[in-house]
Amino acid sequence: SRLLMVGAGALAPHLVRGHRAVRPLRAVSIWNRRPEKAAALAMSLRGEGIAADAVTDLEPAARAADIISCATPSRTPLIKGAWIKPGTHLDLVGGFTPEMREADDDVVRRARLYVDTRAGAAAEAGDIVEPVSRGVIPKDAVLGDLFDLCGGRVAGRESGTEITVFKSCGTAIEDLAAAELVLEQS
Repeated sequence: SRLLMVGAGALAPHLVRGHRAVRPLRAVSIWNRRPEKAAALAMSLRGEGIAADAVTDLEPAARAADIISCATPSRTPLIKGAWIKPGTHLDLVGGFTPEMREADDDVVRRARLYVDTRAGAAAEAGDIVEPVSRGVIPKDAVLGDLFDLCGGRVAGRESGTEITVFKSCGTAIEDLAAAELVLEQS
């Protein structure tokens, strides 16, 4: 019921709306390195009837969140595993190079890991590539990709206490699927 949006760029409002479309969110907290951007996004979302507030302290907001969605270009982890309560889901969609990190090693060590594409995650996702390269997590730590999940070939969350992470680097097939959906709805 509580979403923390980390980052207030162009993708952030769409991520909030996407989560809200499929989850009964009661509250949305928005954190950004520049607090005025978080405040502006919160005000805009409130104008749409979304209970959104800007926060300036990331740790307590992460500790309270049921869902954390990160869309930042950070090169250093913003979200720490010590802050994550059982049952939390994290989307890490901002980092798209091996040098970018949105979550620390403890997050990926504790979580069930899923990615948009295995090839992209193995080559580009710093949140996966770096911990694998240092032996923090094994090469086979990723349990599935979107193809596996949507096709029922792998299980998603298996209990209410599991921490899950979806790491996206972005892929053209996702853009194509979204465009087809929009076209069908037109």
